[in-house]
Amino acid sequence: MGIRALEARGWTRFDATPESLNWVRAAHGAGRKVLADPAMRAKWLQCEGTWFVGVDVMPSAPDGSIDGVPLAGPAIDALSPLPDLHRAQLSVTYPGYPRPRNGESEAGFRYRLRRDAAHVDGIVAQGADRRRYILEPHAWILGLPLSEADPTASPLVVWEGSHKVMRAALRQALDGHPPEEWHAVDVTEVYAAARRTCFETCPRVTLPAAPGEAILLHRQTLHGIAPWQEGAKAPPEGRMMAYFRPQMAGGVAAWLQP
Repeated sequence: MGIRALEARGWTRFDATPESLNWVRAAHGAGRKVLADPAMRAKWLQCEGTWFVGVDVMPSAPDGSIDGVPLAGPAIDALSPLPDLHRAQLSVTYPGYPRPRNGESEAGFRYRLRRDAAHVDGIVAQGADRRRYILEPHAWILGLPLSEADPTASPLVVWEGSHKVMRAALRQALDGHPPEEWHAVDVTEVYAAARRTCFETCPRVTLPAAPGEAILLHRQTLHGIAPWQEGAKAPPEGRMMAYFRPQMAGGVAAWLQP
């Protein structure tokens, strides 16, 4: 499918290669060590033990390598040259996902259950009243499966074309504000309305993937995690995904460009 599909529909898939599988083997071993760490489990295991959130927990280097094994494959070729990368997230789901997250309201859990906790990365809720601001403008979101799992074992979910709806709505909300202040503009209502439009007009697409493949999301694509379906199988370590989301040079103004 390649990188051209990214702007057209908001996601694309890259096939596995020997180089990408080499990285997966290194990352899978590193990920299992992270999951076995009691301190990591105490901090990151949420949703009554059904989701390990694992933000920036993988021992990846700024070039994405793990234990000297390079981050490689068609997706990396398409995205190169890469910026310096944060430590990868390790997101792991287990049978029974979702359960309520710590501190999650009933409405929040219903949204997680019925709408896959759909969100756009980088639009962050702040304060007790959970007002939303574009605080972490990412260049892209790269998902790398680390374990075999059935297609119904809580796959990644996207709303195809939602990035165009989101971009138009957010640009309109920020119109009239100086670009240097865009990170401070409250977009709560506009973001919620745009999500509703996406649910009504954009196809919901599940994206199960195998180790060695890569799923690349447009930075404004609405996405989430589907519930684990009855009977879906995965190894004991769960359905493991590593994610990279590098910050975008140029901030919010660059983030909102096509």
